Formats: sequence, C-alpha cells, structure tokens
Amino acid sequence: MTTDATLTLDRLREGDALPELAYDVSATTVVLGALASRDWRPMHHDYDFAVNRNGTRNIFLNTPNQAHWFERYVTDWSGPRGRIGRMIFRMQDSVYPDDRMVFAADVTQVETDAAGCGWATLDVRLSVDGQVKTSCEVRVALPVEADDNPWERAGDAWRPRPAA
Repeated sequence: MTTDATLTLDRLREGDALPELAYDVSATTVVLGALASRDWRPMHHDYDFAVNRNGTRNIFLNTPNQAHWFERYVTDWSGPRGRIGRMIFRMQDSVYPDDRMVFAADVTQVETDAAGCGWATLDVRLSVDGQVKTSCEVRVALPVEADDNPWERAGDAWRPRPAA
C-alpha cells in the first residue's frame, strides 16, 4: 500500500491495479466483526446454529464486517487524506473461518469535479481461492495536489455522488 508521500490524483490512471491485500480469516475475525457491529444473530458466532439450522458450512462474516474490510483496503492504499465518498457492494457468497480473503482493485475512472475535488472510482473484489465473493465499487476523494485535503471539503465543495 502507499508508504511514501501523499497519494495525489495525478499519480493515477484508469486501468491501474492496486496492490493486493490478503488476510486469513479465523473464527475470531468473524465473531469480533459481528460484536463490533452489534450483530447478535447466531449465524455469526454459533457454529451449531449456522451449520445445523441455517445449512451453511460454518459461521460467516456479516455485512458490516465486510464493509470494514473494504474501507480498510481502500484507505490503506489512499493514505490518510483519502476520503471515501461512496461505496456500493454486492455479496455473492459467504466468507468463512479458514478462508484466505484476497482484496484486489482496479482504477476505473479518474476525474476532478466542478468544485475541484479529485475522485478515483475503484472496482474492488474480495476473492477466496480465486472466486469473487463480494464485488464493490468505491468512489474515493484524493488530493489533487500535495496541499489539498478532501477532509476539509464541505457543502458544495463535497459532492460524493457523481453528477448525473
């Protein structure tokens, strides 16, 4: 992920690939994510319920936990001045303990809006064993120059939805 100076919009091109992030999921990963989001539904912490009542192979990551992982992936790459404006994801299959999640992304659009805010649109994928489990589109604001900070934008200077 980004370790040098602030990532600015001019360093990106459509088609650029982000570095991958891999993480080995454990039962603790699943349970702590459910607890952090106050999701007490037993399929996220009770193996017997998940397997014998729901018919799944194990407990599995809940939606807010996956959202966190997408946010972490994008903000680890963008650095502290990257500001997520919009995130839409579609879960196609579950993520279980003992799975190795791999996050990868491509830049699909780079633009500056009418207010001067720089935006990158990313196509992000969470895969396990090469199969996409969840796909996600993220629109993240990035500085257009080193002294710009999207976190300082408000009102008409902050438009996280693209113009129609």
